[in-house]
Amino acid sequence: MREFGFEMRLCARLESEGHLVSRQLGTGTRSRRIVDTVLVEPGPAFDDRTAITDATIPAAAIEADVGTGTARYWRDALGDYHPEYAREVVEEAVEAGFFERERRGAREYVRQATRYPEEWFSRLVGVENKPDLSRPGDLETQLRKDVSLGLLDEVVLATASYVTGAHRNRIPEAVGIWRVDPDDGSYEVVREATPLTPDEPGVEVVEEGRTETRVEVVEAAEKARLRRRVAERAYGKGWRVPVLDCPHVEVREFGGVGPVPYCTSEERVVGPGHRCTCADGVRDVDLDEFRAATSPWRRSPPGVVRRQSGLDRFR
Repeated sequence: MREFGFEMRLCARLESEGHLVSRQLGTGTRSRRIVDTVLVEPGPAFDDRTAITDATIPAAAIEADVGTGTARYWRDALGDYHPEYAREVVEEAVEAGFFERERRGAREYVRQATRYPEEWFSRLVGVENKPDLSRPGDLETQLRKDVSLGLLDEVVLATASYVTGAHRNRIPEAVGIWRVDPDDGSYEVVREATPLTPDEPGVEVVEEGRTETRVEVVEAAEKARLRRRVAERAYGKGWRVPVLDCPHVEVREFGGVGPVPYCTSEERVVGPGHRCTCADGVRDVDLDEFRAATSPWRRSPPGVVRRQSGLDRFR
């Protein structure tokens, strides 16, 4: 079972259960750690977040020294960043409808169109996909890093293998285990995950060598910022991949969930990073239509910029 196809089927299944699902997200503060799948559980302010934009709001814009009442010169608001990057942040935030801008003479000023709804998400669940436990690779090390840092609320191992006692002993006790049907992505919970402590400091493995390992303590406030960045990235990115332009590719459902791109010639799930030999480019398929129909994500909301009134008095 190829890991990519396994992951696609599981993502489709998880989304069909009402989860906000994304793939391949960075969860390290100082190290490079990419989690296969992240589930974002909506919080009490979820509707406020969906009303702003269907894209990712840049983290630098959210953290910028600018609010809803008083407009600030854009360079002062993002003074900690290189001017070129700060300009990109402003443009993305304006495009997303999170920033409004105005001109005062030759200068450009920005302010938030609405306050950022910090409680739009509640829990983050990381899923590490390893269909074949006979080829674990760095699985144990990766999972121990996730548990030690405690950025996510829970961490789960998803596998198609039969889980033996030896497997359980090599996996950190806090990690949950799902046994997944590789044909349709359905799963049974073999072991419940133990909740981690994202609101407390964590320990991150920064560098590993033959004779020593360098670790650093990550404070709770820094973890909170990264959690927000992960959730934002997940909201804007989703999990689907572009459909390859191949005469044999079908957008197919498995076990009533999906859809995922499947090459009937090579009999496997495919994508740009996992091409079939007969693919030639990417087909124009409206993937957002599928996502909007099957997940909590809201496509093309009206936005919040036009709702603001009377802000000229703050100039």
